[in-house]
Amino acid sequence: MARTGRFNKHTMQHIKMFLSGAFVVAAQQGFFSGVNPATDTSIPKVREAKETYAYNLEEVLTMVAALPEPAATIVFTAAFTGGRRGELRGMRWENYRDGHMFIKQSIWNGITTDPKSNNSKRAIPIISQLAARFAALRDSQANPTAGPVFPNGQGKAVCLDSIKARVIEPALNVCGLCAKPEKEHNSKTEHKYERNKVLPEWHGWHAFRRGAATNLHRLGVDDLTISRILGHSDVSVTRKCYIKTVDENAVAAMQKLETKLESELTATQLPPIQKVQPIKGVM
Repeated sequence: MARTGRFNKHTMQHIKMFLSGAFVVAAQQGFFSGVNPATDTSIPKVREAKETYAYNLEEVLTMVAALPEPAATIVFTAAFTGGRRGELRGMRWENYRDGHMFIKQSIWNGITTDPKSNNSKRAIPIISQLAARFAALRDSQANPTAGPVFPNGQGKAVCLDSIKARVIEPALNVCGLCAKPEKEHNSKTEHKYERNKVLPEWHGWHAFRRGAATNLHRLGVDDLTISRILGHSDVSVTRKCYIKTVDENAVAAMQKLETKLESELTATQLPPIQKVQPIKGVM
């Protein structure tokens, strides 16, 4: 698996933990005896994990404005509930009541399962702007009382990877000059394709979940409450992996340094350097 180049260091660590746990269960049930072979193994040298991304409010709203329905409401839901990808697919109308979306199931690779943990079985408060979108979406579906909130043509939960590939990425990766996708540009096109940089880049569904945590944190919501909204069993996971912040003390310190430096430079400002005239005959 390491030789494929598909997995980073964190993923390989998770794989090792899974294998170790599998041998523990096997030993408990009498299918294996002896020392756990995963215990003394080391992680192969693989690429380091990239820095993760969190969408800010401006990026979310810009993206939503550029997308058609129902993709726009799916993105809006991801950004303002903090739901996992499987939880978004698992949202059902019968679980939406009293201003809350009750997370009772998750759909991963087409398989319906329980949410990730007991803490993941939670009620997420729905803000008024999202409630209005839910009302419009429900109306467009002939007001169902049950079934997936985001259905496909067959009435089953839509595949978010399909929505991303067919709708979201083409809408975000358009030319800034003609608003057409890159594939519609060729040698006969009057101009070269240049992506519209006003539109946010796609960073994956989990970037909305991180964005929800980060945006709530910036609004002053305490970390424990954010952890409960996201369905984490350990608030340290929320702090370490989901809340993307800049050290405010560091920012304030550098601003003080900037002010001090500006005043010092003003006080010791030298007269402008005169242009030196070349001496004739000297190279």
